[in-house]
Parts: sequence; structure tokens; C-alpha cells
Amino acid sequence: QVQLVESGGGLMQAGGSLRLSCTISGTTSSVHVIGWYRQAPGKERELVATITSSGGTNYADSVKGRFTISTDNAKNPVYLQMNSLKPDDTAVYYCYADISRMYIGRRNYWGRGTQVTVSS
Repeated sequence: QVQLVESGGGLMQAGGSLRLSCTISGTTSSVHVIGWYRQAPGKERELVATITSSGGTNYADSVKGRFTISTDNAKNPVYLQMNSLKPDDTAVYYCYADISRMYIGRRNYWGRGTQVTVSS
């Protein structure tokens, strides 16, 4: 069984920094895409940043220049460095991965989420 476990959330003042981590447990064949989504109260879940197996990155316009996604060749763990935090960044952050597993095939996996709260 594959599980994604996030850590690193918390409370921070505006302008501060936090680093989120996501670790994949279980046996995987290939990690095609891994990254972060977030969901603020009353809003839909939105993409924050992702990184592909070839190293390509994709960022939401709202976080470009402030957030950085990184990982190693195994795509495990994956980190999200969040700088210059704003109150609008307050949300539950979810780790996401598009993974292939032997006998299971390719599917999407989600972590349980970690709360990030930015005070003004």
C-alpha cells in the first residue's frame, strides 16, 4: 500500500518561511508526477507546484518566485520551500503523486494534508 505523509506545516507570520515535506511509503514502480495542492476554507483545491519524473516544474502564478519545489532522483521525499508567506497562503496543503505500481497500474495518490496558517 502506498501512503503519502506530509509534515512541516504550522503557524507563521506574514513574510516568514516554512518548508513542507512529503514522504512516500510503500512500493512504487514509477513516480510520474509529485507535488503540492492546497485548499483554503470555502475554496476549491488548487495546484501549488508539481515536478515531473524528468524534472520539469509547474507553479501556480500566485506562488511563482516565492515557493520552490524540490526532490531527488527517486522523487522521494519532495519538499516545498515557502518564502515570503502571505495570509492568502493560509490553507491545508496536500501532497499529490501520480504513481505506477506493479499489478495495480497508474493512479493518483493524496496525503491527508498539513495546515499552514499565515498571520498578518
